[in-house]
Amino acid sequence: MRKSLIALLFLTFCPLLVAQQALNNDSIIKLVKAGLSDDLIVSTINASPGIYNTSTDGIIALKTAGVSDKVIAAVVTKANAPIAAAPTADDPNDPASPHEPGLYMMLNGPGGKPNMVLLERTASTNERVAMGFFSRPIKAKIPGLRATLRTSESRPVIYMYFPAGSGFSHTGSPSQFALLTFDSKKDHRETEIGKLKPVANNTLMAVMGFDQSKIIKTTAEKVSPNVFKVTPDTELPPGEYAFIAASELSESEPATIFDFGVDAK
Repeated sequence: MRKSLIALLFLTFCPLLVAQQALNNDSIIKLVKAGLSDDLIVSTINASPGIYNTSTDGIIALKTAGVSDKVIAAVVTKANAPIAAAPTADDPNDPASPHEPGLYMMLNGPGGKPNMVLLERTASTNERVAMGFFSRPIKAKIPGLRATLRTSESRPVIYMYFPAGSGFSHTGSPSQFALLTFDSKKDHRETEIGKLKPVANNTLMAVMGFDQSKIIKTTAEKVSPNVFKVTPDTELPPGEYAFIAASELSESEPATIFDFGVDAK
């Protein structure tokens, strides 16, 4: 009865003792001398940090002190157990890691390592040209002849992240985006996003939609909830490109544009 009470008290206070100091060979000998059972000592070894001497001399010393083979085996197993690797932070270049809402291009970084780069949302203006009573294009224009983000990959990989409740644009699917070719002009790039068409009473009506010859077909693959991998179906020649949120096209409001350029290899 007395031995059981001692064992119960040991189980209660052992975690506090272990938190202060790791077990070692001397600790095990003391537990044995205290009359604790092999099962209790083995459980303590498995549940506690320890720094043990498992050399030939160390094991002989344990055996000489009256430590059983069962307990010695637990000591040896604990001493040789692999140390668990510390958890690593999320890798910003791993598509499986959490990312802020947006579009990311996978580039080759130093040493060929993957490098995910956010496509910045680009400000645009809409140009409405209406000379006479006939159809005229509505064009989205972005400043500069070249996009800042560039790649030499002819089929760049884009990851789209739409975390639930993020409020990212008004889209939640890559099907709401179109990849288009942009034409470089004197000081800007542009692409058609609609037309002004004549209707009754000598008025023009805006009909939003892309120039079909500028659209690059893509394939989207869902890699995890709210995360999609998008790639062009064909190789892109050197030039200027952008994803546009097709669901948000407006005659008067700026288009939501994510631009990039493709350079020759």
